[in-house]
Amino acid sequence: MKLNAGIITDKLAATKTFYTTILNFGVTFENDFYLLLHTPGHTAELSFLLPRHPSQQPLFQPPFSGEGVYLTLEVDNVDQLYTEMIKKPVDIAIPLRSEPWGDRHFAIRDPNGVGIDIVEYSAPEAS
Repeated sequence: MKLNAGIITDKLAATKTFYTTILNFGVTFENDFYLLLHTPGHTAELSFLLPRHPSQQPLFQPPFSGEGVYLTLEVDNVDQLYTEMIKKPVDIAIPLRSEPWGDRHFAIRDPNGVGIDIVEYSAPEAS
């Protein structure tokens, strides 16, 4: 089984630009109403669909409202990526921080309002 999460949005062009230039995703496939992106290394895919497209069934018609969805990107060196990210035109929603449960992370927001948690996992702090 393979998972491909999808978001219905009218911001296909801005979304493509964001994911390819800010996060270095690649384009797997695109047409006038659908965009399929992949993470660097091709380990995961994420799709975007134009709302109300006549080729789609009613279930896949309404646009995403901009709340209630987040993505997590696990990276090997979150500090290095944060240093690179603050130089880019991106909304840093949560600055780089370490959590007591072991995450070191920061969060950004994509053009659709999706929160993206960029995290490096480590062992929790001893209590």
